Amino acid sequence: MPVHGKSLFVTAGGILFIVICTSFITVPVLNASTKDELLYQAYCSSCHHPQRMGTTASALLPALLKNLSDKDLADIIKNGLPATQMPSFDYLNDEEINMIVAFIRKPMSVEWKEDDIKKSLEITGGDAEPLKIKDIKNLIVVVERGINRVWVMEGDSILDKFDFSNIHGGLKFTPDAKKFFIPARDGWVGMYDTDRGFYGRIRVCVNLRNISLSRDGSRLFAACILPEAIVAIDVESIKKGSDPVLKVIPVKGKINAIYELHSRDEAIFTFRDKPLIGIINTKSLSIDYIKIMNPFDDFFIDPLDSYVIGSSRNGKLLQVYSIEDRKQIFEYPIESMPHLFSASYWYDKGSFYFATAHIGKTYLTIWRMYDWAFLGKIDVGGSGFFVRTNSNNPYLWVDNGSDELVLIDKRELSQKRIVPVKGKKMMHTEISGDGGTAYLSIYENDGSLIVYDALTLKEQKRFPASLPVGKYNFVNKNRRYDPIQLGGEVFRQKCWGCHHPTYEAFGPSFRWIYENSNENMIRAYITNPQTAYKTLGYAKATMPEIKTGAEEVEFLLSFIKESANAKDN
Repeated sequence: MPVHGKSLFVTAGGILFIVICTSFITVPVLNASTKDELLYQAYCSSCHHPQRMGTTASALLPALLKNLSDKDLADIIKNGLPATQMPSFDYLNDEEINMIVAFIRKPMSVEWKEDDIKKSLEITGGDAEPLKIKDIKNLIVVVERGINRVWVMEGDSILDKFDFSNIHGGLKFTPDAKKFFIPARDGWVGMYDTDRGFYGRIRVCVNLRNISLSRDGSRLFAACILPEAIVAIDVESIKKGSDPVLKVIPVKGKINAIYELHSRDEAIFTFRDKPLIGIINTKSLSIDYIKIMNPFDDFFIDPLDSYVIGSSRNGKLLQVYSIEDRKQIFEYPIESMPHLFSASYWYDKGSFYFATAHIGKTYLTIWRMYDWAFLGKIDVGGSGFFVRTNSNNPYLWVDNGSDELVLIDKRELSQKRIVPVKGKKMMHTEISGDGGTAYLSIYENDGSLIVYDALTLKEQKRFPASLPVGKYNFVNKNRRYDPIQLGGEVFRQKCWGCHHPTYEAFGPSFRWIYENSNENMIRAYITNPQTAYKTLGYAKATMPEIKTGAEEVEFLLSFIKESANAKDN
């Protein structure tokens, strides 16, 4: 939205401009002929698009607004929306606000068919030099919203930059991190290859919520609001410049988001306006549904792909649904989570936990997973969006809507606070794949991206940046690594004394174990070594019996499997 201030109208070359006097910004207004349209173009179009199709904010079309009364819309314009980037326009009078409401109620027809998707494919560039990446797990992509620019980084080095507008919904990496895809609010999806650079884009719809990839990275799925559909795209066909559209799957409702399962060929999606969890088979493209109590505005999937944890912004209830059993298994009365995948997980002393913030509340909450229990609240001094961590890092990194970074020790739940830049809003921390580097956004027009040593908490480098927002590390944004990271924490607390991932210690390396056993044998030996040694043909049991729960075994198995492919260290 434009910066607050008085405005005057100027024409130049037949194009009307609104000049925001206090900020020296000019915003073009195309074909505006009535006062209601002039107001919309002056105060709304920079985020919601001149034709109301949505850019950095949602589309403002009657089909998307039917559940909101005129009073609801007027209140949103006047007071803003919590847990979003929608500011307050309380300096507009009631007449002006009502005129904007009337304008966005005007009907518009929206169509975007399969043939439109095919024709939109643009293959450009792709002739850059391969990036010199030392460790692909530390690859991180940064979105600089203020100038619509994307940075590709490793450590404190910028490897590449390119322009892409209206990014929204989170980048997605292929399993090998060689490619990533960038979604935009207006339906465009950009493509980047670490060996070729930015190489094209395709417009999958008019208004897009987010994208997901199949677990093998061969198919891209776009959750579209306009038209209401899931669009399935063949990734290899995009690269070749041939017809990439596998299927446009109409859905009845406003999709909230779609996320892949790492353990099987399925993805999960929810609706803003329907109490359903959708499960799409990423091979056959068939869809099944779980009926739930309330629509899930914000949700996440547990690291074992067994449960969906969600909340509704119109209710005060956190709920857990079993994907396999298709039923609710836990609920607790509390305010909604503030964002999709706002939570982070960790392990300590035999239990798995998650923490999340809540809309409009100055606390985050701590929960135990798998035997599901609410454990308590921690006051963090303000209302933020995300809790972030890494299995190799001792802290939960929390933003609280102010200039503070809140760090909570995962073992003791004690906290400390850092002020990166006094009086400037800090938000959206991301951690490198090895847990050693943290990236913080100072979310201002004249803001910055600050790189910290995530263990010593010392600043390493600072880059000027205009409204830096999302940051995406390959490991932390690839759901396949969630069980591996938690398995690493189990290993360090229960196996470290006798085993090493890649070298023989008192016991064989995890690499050797995986290469010389099958998964069922490994499970049996972990859970009951005093019996399993006979079945496996060993002369005696050398491994002590260590109490492990079913989830600990599965997470540990993921870590053992990953160790088979790990570098020697």
